[in-house]
Amino acid sequence: MTRLNVVLLMAVLASAIYLVHTQYESRRLFTELDRATAEARRLETENQRLQVEKRAQATPLRVEKIARAQLNMRTATPAITQYVSDPQGAAAAPASATGGQP
Repeated sequence: MTRLNVVLLMAVLASAIYLVHTQYESRRLFTELDRATAEARRLETENQRLQVEKRAQATPLRVEKIARAQLNMRTATPAITQYVSDPQGAAAAPASATGGQP
């Protein structure tokens, strides 16, 4: 009878140790999940902030201002526009329009 009691006591102790380990692991994983969820929320907020900033940086007025200031660009006007003509291209254009037939 005492041998059976020792075996049962060992089984109960093993079960208790396993239960404590399982609870500890469960709490550790829950904490890790909570941290990951908080990090995901933080990253989502950061992503939204960056998207708003990106839209603000790409406004047409800002792009034009930077083009004028940094690249020395200006609006095209007829006074500064140069038209180039290709004499050979002008002769070939009617032929290609008719499909190459005379």
